[in-house]
Amino acid sequence: MAKAAENTTNKSAKPGFGERCANFFKGIGKSFKNMYHELKKVTWPTKKELINYSVVVFVFMVVMGVIIGVIDFAAGELVNLIVKL
Repeated sequence: MAKAAENTTNKSAKPGFGERCANFFKGIGKSFKNMYHELKKVTWPTKKELINYSVVVFVFMVVMGVIIGVIDFAAGELVNLIVKL
């Protein structure tokens, strides 16, 4: 009978479905709580900084689009030149 009592208090036994679900949702809650605390530490940009950063990104995208477009056009013309030979 002593062995039976030991088996019921054995912590290495696999937890039941309900306990696993509860632990899963506790873990999700803990992750969101940690995320909330980390977001409170963030230094958010001002409106002026945000506009400046957005303009810089937009200008960079336009410049890169033009560069890639020129390279694509040149490669297409090169292929056409090679095909005509």
